[in-house]
Amino acid sequence: MSKDFFYNLTPDKILKAAESCGGVATGRIFQLNSLENRVYEIEMEDDASRVAKFYRSGRWSAKTILDEHGFLEELLLAEVPVVAPLEIKNSLVSKTLGKNEDGLYYAIFPKVYGRAPDELSVEQATQLGRLVARMHVVGSQKKAEHRLEINPYNYGELPLDFLIKGDFISPEIKSAYVEVASRIIKEATPLFKNLKTLRLHGDCHLGNLLFNKEQAFFLDFDDMVMGPAVQDVWLATSEADLREAFLNGYQEMRPFDFEELKLIKPLRALRIINYSAWVAKRFEDPFFKRIFVDFGSYKYWAQEVEALQRLWLS
Repeated sequence: MSKDFFYNLTPDKILKAAESCGGVATGRIFQLNSLENRVYEIEMEDDASRVAKFYRSGRWSAKTILDEHGFLEELLLAEVPVVAPLEIKNSLVSKTLGKNEDGLYYAIFPKVYGRAPDELSVEQATQLGRLVARMHVVGSQKKAEHRLEINPYNYGELPLDFLIKGDFISPEIKSAYVEVASRIIKEATPLFKNLKTLRLHGDCHLGNLLFNKEQAFFLDFDDMVMGPAVQDVWLATSEADLREAFLNGYQEMRPFDFEELKLIKPLRALRIINYSAWVAKRFEDPFFKRIFVDFGSYKYWAQEVEALQRLWLS
């Protein structure tokens, strides 16, 4: 039942959530771009707009979400620029996590302003490296007990098994997809043995980065994971010269194990496999049906096979 409420959130429930931190909403609501969750900007009478994030029904437990919130609070205490959730008054779950009458978890964040870069300059890449290193210093201080670890089992074997058992892969190309995905998982697995893992942003591409008065900060820690530091490195930098500048900045704040660079290729491949399973698990969502119109078709899976082969065999 809560899935139906997630797909059809009504304005009154969005406004009620925004006001659960105190204050009065004007009634103006703007839906923000988010596939995983339902996210809304709400105008408040004191002009301090808020962002209400309703977590996808059935994805995370309260403990899993609170791992994210706890990490954000620790980062703020360490003066790492992030956007942490506001305190909810009289919440029955926790001070930062609410649950509405339909059983949906939600959190309220202050609205922040900044610009998302299309690309980075060398100077910005160096600054970003320092920021990620500071985030990793905090992330290494303890584990996220309820978060997944990024590895070939969780991000390769389990997603592939879900796709096969759910019969999501086009029959004409199923054997080719399973063959290349299975090979990647098998060959990548030994590379993840005995790795040092820490709490990561997990999805720190430039779309989750804002610059505000020349200060960089990340948004959306929803995909926070345990994993090797390089996961955040490769997502933040794609070009070799920028990665060098990034790592120069990173090492000003924290040592980096350059042996982890060999994990970039398998991490990219695992992300491709996991992404298809992510879409499949949510395909009943009307948003997904409108956006991923080719999902399940021969064309979609042929492109996936080509992408995996090109990446892994190159």
